[in-house]
Amino acid sequence: MSNLPKGGSFLFGQTNPQDIFTPEDFTLEHNMIYRTTAGFVNDSILTRMDELESKKEGLIRELLEAAGELGLNGADIPEDYDGMNMDKISITIIAECIGRSGSFAMTHGGQTGIGSMPIVMFGSNEQKKKYLPGIVSGKKVGAYALTEPGAGSDALSARTRADLSPDGNYYILNGTKQFITNAGMADIFIVYAKIDGDKFTAFIVDGDSNGLSTGVEEHKMGIKGSSTRSVIFEDVKVPVENLLFEIGKGHVVAFNILNLGRYKLSANALGNAKYALELAATYANDRKQFGTPIANFGLIKEKLAEMAIRTYVAESMVYRTGGLLENILHSLDTSGDDGGQIAAKGIEEYAIECSMNKIFATEVQAYSVDEGVQIHGGYGFSSEYTIERLYRDARIYRIFEGTNEINRVLIPSTLLRRAAKGDLPLQEAIEKLKGEIRSGDLIREGEAGLVQAAKDIFLLTMGAGLQKYGKDLQKNQEIVGRLADMAIRAFAMESAWLRAQKAVANEGEAKAKLKLSMARTYINAVVGLLEYSAKETLAALAEDEELASLLEDLQRLTKYTTRNTVALRQEIAAAISESGKYVV
Repeated sequence: MSNLPKGGSFLFGQTNPQDIFTPEDFTLEHNMIYRTTAGFVNDSILTRMDELESKKEGLIRELLEAAGELGLNGADIPEDYDGMNMDKISITIIAECIGRSGSFAMTHGGQTGIGSMPIVMFGSNEQKKKYLPGIVSGKKVGAYALTEPGAGSDALSARTRADLSPDGNYYILNGTKQFITNAGMADIFIVYAKIDGDKFTAFIVDGDSNGLSTGVEEHKMGIKGSSTRSVIFEDVKVPVENLLFEIGKGHVVAFNILNLGRYKLSANALGNAKYALELAATYANDRKQFGTPIANFGLIKEKLAEMAIRTYVAESMVYRTGGLLENILHSLDTSGDDGGQIAAKGIEEYAIECSMNKIFATEVQAYSVDEGVQIHGGYGFSSEYTIERLYRDARIYRIFEGTNEINRVLIPSTLLRRAAKGDLPLQEAIEKLKGEIRSGDLIREGEAGLVQAAKDIFLLTMGAGLQKYGKDLQKNQEIVGRLADMAIRAFAMESAWLRAQKAVANEGEAKAKLKLSMARTYINAVVGLLEYSAKETLAALAEDEELASLLEDLQRLTKYTTRNTVALRQEIAAAISESGKYVV
């Protein structure tokens, strides 16, 4: 583990392209899993989407059991409990392919992620034996009950209460949870409650428990085929052996599970963005106006190209992070009874990257479905066309698993906390950059130089923030949010460029041409946005001579010659139109 990069360390050094994982590194087994999962989604789910959206009785369970037969429910679960115990790349592939499946993706995510991973990582051996095989087969449905009417992002303010019964055999739960996915059919609930009103603790609650009831189905904007209800606990008796992990350690369970949940959600969003691009490219090829396919019009080309570019960047980030997660888990001994907790700690190392992926991929998804509707024109607003459903379904992705705003706050605050512990050289990097600026020792040429410039812009701005606010910087969310965006864009730029460089080294420049074009276009387009954001932020952090000096330093970091990105986008759009889908 000591030789592996620390979470967030990409900001403070160079990464060898050969050290990152990319989709071009898929093994034969990975490709087989991709084909199997995509085939299941295309043949068994998308063909029945109307039935799914109308909540046909029993269909969700039928599909979950079919997924179970293919091994798609137990990818994260050890073989001792009937799971497949797949590597994190395989798990990412499954999540990406399932992302195309609309409402089913929500149900499956609740089943294989937040609804079961608390047991996988924090459950006792007896709890795992009792509950996990049913999750794997799909015969039991899992749900995660954290959110309450008055406790969303502030989960620790939950009011659901647990009190030990006089005989010491049960905890008695009272309270209400809200917006719970799979609630209408769940057999197993992961529930968070405060013992004696103050010890935040996780429990496994059977769905058929006396006193447990659910509200009516929520009438949602999208993901209509999934079950979303409130869950009410009225003197529900939970056996003491169903307490999950330790009393008062519910936050450890909840927050560690959310790291993996955010990562998987980013893979879901990636698959959905690819689907939107496929629908848009196919429609643009078929739809004719003024005697020619609209795919030949410049502004449609730009839309298709930009959808593809952002999807490529998201894909590069997601699988790079998947490689990080796989490497750290491979380095750990998870064979003991506490193996799940050790794995959770390993995943927590990359909490920053998980949050960055969640934000970036869900916002790429949002962009792609929106432009997909625009390319469809009036037909995109009609429910007869699939893109209309994708547009509605996508909106929730930026809200759950921690809103994108909450995740933006988490990124700089986690960096600052780790730097304070000595785990990341933040202050050293800021001082080093100041020295380089003063000495004029700055060489930022080509795309690799712009990637470094992005990191430098973040460090310059973070330094100004710390200079003004010190430890109180985290209280200024407008500044923190902009710093998060700078870090995300730096990671995005670097991931796209490293993938392209690895492809050039391994396949030759000719085969890697499209990847290079996508990376170059994204980097050149975004560096200007970074510069503007930094100016806006610095103006909020300094005045007069200090501000003038900071802006002068910023200007030194952002001297570059812009590429012809219009021509690059035309090249990318031509490749997308020719294939009718996302290609690299």
